[in-house]
Amino acid sequence: MSNKYLVTGGAGYVGSVVAAHLVEAGHTVTVLDDLSTGHREGVPAGAGFIEGRVQDAARHLDASYDAVLHFAAFSQVGESVTDPEKYWRNNVGGTMDLLAAMRGAGVRTLVFSSTAATYGEPERTPITESAPTAPTSPYGATKLAVDHMIAGECAAHGLAAVSLRYFNVAGAYGAYGERHDPESHLIPLVLQVAQGKRAAISVYGDDYPTPDGTCVRDYIHVADLAEAHLLALDAAAPGEHLICNLGNGNGFSVREVVETVRKVTGHPVPEITAGRRGGDPAVLVASARTAIDRLGWRPSRTDLADIVADAWEFARSRETGTP
Repeated sequence: MSNKYLVTGGAGYVGSVVAAHLVEAGHTVTVLDDLSTGHREGVPAGAGFIEGRVQDAARHLDASYDAVLHFAAFSQVGESVTDPEKYWRNNVGGTMDLLAAMRGAGVRTLVFSSTAATYGEPERTPITESAPTAPTSPYGATKLAVDHMIAGECAAHGLAAVSLRYFNVAGAYGAYGERHDPESHLIPLVLQVAQGKRAAISVYGDDYPTPDGTCVRDYIHVADLAEAHLLALDAAAPGEHLICNLGNGNGFSVREVVETVRKVTGHPVPEITAGRRGGDPAVLVASARTAIDRLGWRPSRTDLADIVADAWEFARSRETGTP
C-alpha cells in the first residue's frame, strides 16, 4: 500500500537515503529541508521538495500525510559544546513545533532520528535501551530531551512513535552518501587521506583497554539503517513510544578502520598518534535485540570492508562528478 510521508531533514545524509528507500517502495514523499546542512541534489528523484525549516512544518502538514520521519537536527558534537543554544533552539524547539503541527493536522505517527549519544559513557557493553542515559554533550542532551518530549506526546495525545538510536552510521547508497562540512566522522576522514585531501589521520589514543589500544565503535551501514525506518513505520503503535538501538552489534577499532581503508582503496594512509580526547569511551557497541524483536530488522551489510567500499565509491564519484 502506498502512503504519504513528510521527511524533515531529508536532504541530509541519513534523511536522503531513507527518502530514497521510501520512494523506491512506492510511497509519496515530500522532503522539508532548509539546506543549512543538507544538499538539494540529495533529494531523491520522485520526491517533492519544500525549502523550509522544521519550525515551519505547520504550513505544510495536513491530514493527507500518514506519518512524519524527523531528521532535521544539528548533529556536530563539538559545535554543540561551543554553541549549545543553537542546538536547543533547533533540535528541541523545532521538534516541539513539529509535534504541535502534527497534532493540529491529525498526523499521528512519527519516526525520530535519535542517537547513541543519549547514553554518554556506558557502564557496560553491548548497550541496551535500558542503559542509563547520561549524555556528555549538549547534542546528546537535546536528543534525549526530544525522546522525553515524544514520550509525553504519546502518553497524553496517543501519538505512535519510534525513536531509533543510531550508533556509527557509515557507507553510502548509490548517489547518496556522507558529505558533512566540517567532517568529523572517522571513515570519511580516513578516505580523505586516501584521496590526498588530508595529509594523515589522527589516532586519538592508543592505550585504551582494547585489543590494539584504540577505541572500538559499532559501524552500521546507512542502507541497513534506512530499512529499519520503513519497518518502524509499520511497528509504531498508538500511545506507545518505542526506542530501538540500531547497530551491528560488532565493534571495529580505529586501527582496523584505517587498515581496511588501505586495503579497499589501495592507497597509503599515514597515521599520527595523538593523546586521548576527553569523553571518548574505549568501547561503544550496540545491542540491537529490541529492533530485531520488535521491528523484524536485521542488518545485512555488516562487513567493514563492504561499508568502506560503498563510502569510497561515493567519495570518488564526487571527485569525478559522476552520479
